[in-house]
Amino acid sequence: MSWDEALFRAVNGLAGRSGILDWLALSLSSPDLLWGPAVILGGYWLWLSRQEMIIAAPLLGGVIGVADFLGARIKGLVARPRPCVALPDIHQIETCGKAFGFPSNHAINTAAAAAFLHVLYPRSAWISWPLVAVIGLARVFIGAHYLTDVLGGWLLGGLFGAATAWALLQWPRFRRRPLPSTPSVGVVAKQ
Repeated sequence: MSWDEALFRAVNGLAGRSGILDWLALSLSSPDLLWGPAVILGGYWLWLSRQEMIIAAPLLGGVIGVADFLGARIKGLVARPRPCVALPDIHQIETCGKAFGFPSNHAINTAAAAAFLHVLYPRSAWISWPLVAVIGLARVFIGAHYLTDVLGGWLLGGLFGAATAWALLQWPRFRRRPLPSTPSVGVVAKQ
């Protein structure tokens, strides 16, 4: 057994033991989960900077769309079967989906969004990256992906999202004023 399969079995072996954990993992794997946070983010973004939101929100949507498209193309090139196809004795709590699993498009899309937002708004990382992590682990838990499918998706999506946001910050018309900052914990602001 490879280390990737062993890690998969360690996480997936928890499936089916708790109805609450199964429900949570299935909920985290649902694409509908992200509509609520997206609406909250949009409202906050609009309040923070209307101009930035009008420019960056459609770009973020494009980043996710292109990342999703590229992930699907890479899956066809790599042609790595999902664990729910390759391993007959797993805990599968959702239908298997399409045949190929590397990279995880859930991981690509969430990491692209988190990295994009992290570059533009560094303080967003405390909420976006933990969400990326639990969604990725949920994909392993339900039997849809190996851990390396998720890690590969995080790497590809994170690089794409961060590079796009960095390029946006190079455009002088995007951000004309610095974001308000707060002192770090334990640092006293000068009066």
